[in-house]
Amino acid sequence: MFFVDTIEVSGLGNRSYLAGGERTAVAVDPPRDVDQVIAAAARRGVRIAYVVETHVHNDYVTGGLELARLTGAAYLVPAGARVSFERVPVHDGDRAEIDAGAGLALRALATPGHTPHHTSYVLEENGTAVAVFTGGSLLIGSVGRPDLVEPRLTEHLARAQHASAHRLAAELPDETAVLPTHGFGSFCSSSQSEGSDTTIGKEKASNEALTRDVDTFVADLLAGLDDIPAYYTHMGPANAAGPAPVDLTPPVVAHADEIAARLAAGEWVVDLRNRIAFAEGHVAGSFNFEAEGQLATYLAWLIPWGKPVTLLAGAPEQLAAAQRELVRVGIDRPAAAATGGPADWVREGEAPASFPRGTFADLAGRIADVVVLDVRRASERAGGFVEGSVHIPVHTLHRRLDEVPDGEVWVHCAGGMRAAVAASLLDAAGRDVVAVDDSFDAAEKAGLTVRTP
Repeated sequence: MFFVDTIEVSGLGNRSYLAGGERTAVAVDPPRDVDQVIAAAARRGVRIAYVVETHVHNDYVTGGLELARLTGAAYLVPAGARVSFERVPVHDGDRAEIDAGAGLALRALATPGHTPHHTSYVLEENGTAVAVFTGGSLLIGSVGRPDLVEPRLTEHLARAQHASAHRLAAELPDETAVLPTHGFGSFCSSSQSEGSDTTIGKEKASNEALTRDVDTFVADLLAGLDDIPAYYTHMGPANAAGPAPVDLTPPVVAHADEIAARLAAGEWVVDLRNRIAFAEGHVAGSFNFEAEGQLATYLAWLIPWGKPVTLLAGAPEQLAAAQRELVRVGIDRPAAAATGGPADWVREGEAPASFPRGTFADLAGRIADVVVLDVRRASERAGGFVEGSVHIPVHTLHRRLDEVPDGEVWVHCAGGMRAAVAASLLDAAGRDVVAVDDSFDAAEKAGLTVRTP
């Protein structure tokens, strides 16, 4: 018998896996906070004998090196990956015995495309493929992006993705479970699709990499590529160098005077509370990145790399969860932190700042008198936009605040979370702002004119 446990890294839209038998197991593409992988192994009562990477990751800092060090596991990394640490280089066709008693082995399958060295791993039980860990190769209804390594390689890698998908489909039985790392909201996926589980047979019937000829597939893939989060630039080098162990101990406590001093010094003060609470009251100059949203993705995307960040949280548990999310993208230690609420964070004699929230129905009654700012990505706006709206994607707004026209600004996204981030940036810059906390689907129903390019 064998098991496969999924370790969700939902904030980044990724999954890692622990698979094995009764005694030993393998960890696949582990997150940087490896304690949860170790805990999963403890629950199963197994020893982690192998840690494997499908590729040098571009969207998060891996925990593979540290997990291998802590457990004594062999660390398997594709041979073509240029790394600066000791590892077991993996070549196409290499096999590793995971649990002899359970008849479990792992076979490497070269699947270039997401990266030139990308490798998938087939889990075999007594010689029969039962699952394949596909990393950023074959995803659920999609494939991993081919444009994260080097622009000159993008088309070549897109064609390699098509070939790799066909290799997996040709060499593995239809009932083989497909277990990707990306594709659950990750920007490493070339497109987003529904579903949480799949097989080779299901992908043969529905995945465009397997149902379209290579030229059509590549043309559509390249045309549909979305923005790349800015912090991805730093992830590959960090992983190739060998990430340091994480430190999740509580940060230095920041009192009101220190919060004010850090803001005055141009540092980022980030309020992790939900957007309703933030709008109602916050430290003037602070930014709102909800801990329950895609905190790591958007904070790492917007913040100038290396800038000190102070975290404000409603409770210690929220702060600890945020620290865990942020180390996964290389924001290792907050400069300081505080818990509680605005009354605890502003200096004596000062009052919290605030701004109003609204819906698209509210906006419809004011549309002639205000600036409408759309902070969605260009790919989203292509599906429809409010007539007369200004478009500045949220991940570029902090550098383009001077492009926002004068007047009261009503800022919206697709659902409200990014609008709250944008509203906090505008509020910190002294603008009169209203955060539209509503689904974009409601815009036309509210009587607003929605155009398409």
